[in-house]
Amino acid sequence: MNTVLEMKGLIKKYGDKVVVDGISLEVKKGECFGILGPNGAGKSSLMKMMYGSSLPTDGELYVLGLNSRQSLREIKARIGVVPQEDGLDQEFTALENLQIFARFHEIDSRIATQRATELLQLMKLEEYSDRYVNVMSGGMKRRLAIARSMINHPDLIFLDEPTTGLDPQARHWIWEFLGRIKVEMGTLIMTTHYMEEAEKVCDRIAIIDQGKLLALGSPRELILEKIGTEVIEFEAESKDLPYYLQRLKENKLDYQVLGKTVGVHLHKEKNPEQEGRKV
Repeated sequence: MNTVLEMKGLIKKYGDKVVVDGISLEVKKGECFGILGPNGAGKSSLMKMMYGSSLPTDGELYVLGLNSRQSLREIKARIGVVPQEDGLDQEFTALENLQIFARFHEIDSRIATQRATELLQLMKLEEYSDRYVNVMSGGMKRRLAIARSMINHPDLIFLDEPTTGLDPQARHWIWEFLGRIKVEMGTLIMTTHYMEEAEKVCDRIAIIDQGKLLALGSPRELILEKIGTEVIEFEAESKDLPYYLQRLKENKLDYQVLGKTVGVHLHKEKNPEQEGRKV
């Protein structure tokens, strides 16, 4: 099976509010697939439907070839999940957190302890095996949550903004680790609002906003198409912002505004002599 996840016209509503609006896409086996968008874009709502924490309002969703409405229990047995909130039990040690979670998958206690020990070693947490979670740093807790998602040898791992709130060193460690386990463990699906993270880790990304799919492709393709080869950023006071935006519009430049920061996207001009030339 080359396609591990497929959605067709997926919709999620909370009351009258549509948070996921008719998204259709496929995720291939062996790739790291990213869902990129600003806060409130619908990323987490989409992710929760994919790993079975929330049911779709409408549309079709298949995970590992199984209908998410009809085979949710079987799907959950074959996937791993790293939610935004780690959900670790602060009153248990790192090892005990993994052992307890293994029970939910009905893994034999001896095998569970062996797997948990191996995962703690893999995540460079072996010295924290017998320490309580509440003494661990944010980066260590996130690594333990990733280890927990792998306890059942899943075919597919979901990571909802896995590096949010972490310091740069912890973020880069997780990026490198995800690159390694993609080869060993199979397929990864992650949400992020960092373009840098998507470019470092993901093979393909879907950009969504206000619940709609805006673009789909490799990070490099989308950077060249949507952002440009160079980005210039400057800050402007609120009273001066309309003037600068008007000048950008007059010069037909693409830009984005985030608070007081304006990002101007510059696209490299093509060399007419090179157009049509094969490389």
